[in-house]
Amino acid sequence: MKNLIVPVSYRATRSFANAQDDTGVCLTPPYLRSKLAQTAMNLSVQLAPRHPKGLRLTNPVMTASGTFGYGTEYAQLMDIQKLGAIVCKGTTLKSRTGNLQPRIVETTAGMLNSIGLQNIGVEALVAEKAPIWATWRVPVIVNIAGDTVQDYAALAGRLEGIPGVSGIEVNVSCPNTAAGGALFGKDPKVVAEVTRAVKRASSLPIIVKLTPNVTDICEVAIAAAEAGADALSLINTLAGMAIDARKRKPVLGNINGGLSGPAIKPVALHMVYRVAKVVKVPIIGIGGITSGLDAIEFIEAGASAVQVGMANFVNPRCALDVLEGIEEFLKEEGIEDVSQLVGAAL
Repeated sequence: MKNLIVPVSYRATRSFANAQDDTGVCLTPPYLRSKLAQTAMNLSVQLAPRHPKGLRLTNPVMTASGTFGYGTEYAQLMDIQKLGAIVCKGTTLKSRTGNLQPRIVETTAGMLNSIGLQNIGVEALVAEKAPIWATWRVPVIVNIAGDTVQDYAALAGRLEGIPGVSGIEVNVSCPNTAAGGALFGKDPKVVAEVTRAVKRASSLPIIVKLTPNVTDICEVAIAAAEAGADALSLINTLAGMAIDARKRKPVLGNINGGLSGPAIKPVALHMVYRVAKVVKVPIIGIGGITSGLDAIEFIEAGASAVQVGMANFVNPRCALDVLEGIEEFLKEEGIEDVSQLVGAAL
């Protein structure tokens, strides 16, 4: 055994660890089987490779804004420190009470929501939430939303240098009051303007979250990337509504809402695939992810990381289940590094 050469690839390692003779007896000594079975996989991802500080996650599984609160709400239900990152709920300059009730309605394979960005406001976030996040190992990214380009810049500036804030996700699926209420995210030029304003106001890694409710999401993605976005997250919810046939009126208090859940996964996957072909910055895939295999599909379509959203309401531990599913897939496929799968289907 002195001259034994231990295989270096995970696939070879796994095969060697389970080598058998013709009768099914394992040929690998027990002490080597144990050691080889513990070969580590690299799940870490770098979401901001062109940013001076970078944004490295221990694994590619994040939670989506608006589905995981501020992280503190789930801390008693699961080990949140095992997550790649947490994206807190959308934050505005002033606190908001949100839209009229009802705000949520279940749909076939999904959910419509019309929360209306109810949140405590950036000042309360800095005073109450950030100090808690600063004690965590898992990075927290703050999702920001505004009514004007100036709002976005002000929010980014207020978060500058705050311990516990590891990055900013810019929600451009908001009405631009200066443009008659049209969504920021529908106009590539406006998205670029918002991105540049946030970049000027902050030294943190910047992720721009794209809306699918556009004619060509690739144009918007290119605009955000060229304006300096360190990464892109997509997709946000699809516009939709529900009607109560008996009452003959819309179910949601705000009439319209955003559709999420497994129903939108094929659309989200298609958009990630298309965007991955036209930008060089990392992509975070979002939309109907409920399992490790779902996440792997997004990664193979070009995403470096994924966000679990609506599934958190069904199963508070879903993000960890997704992570375990990714790990199991890599083991089964004999893959050592999750980055080997990024864009594998392109």
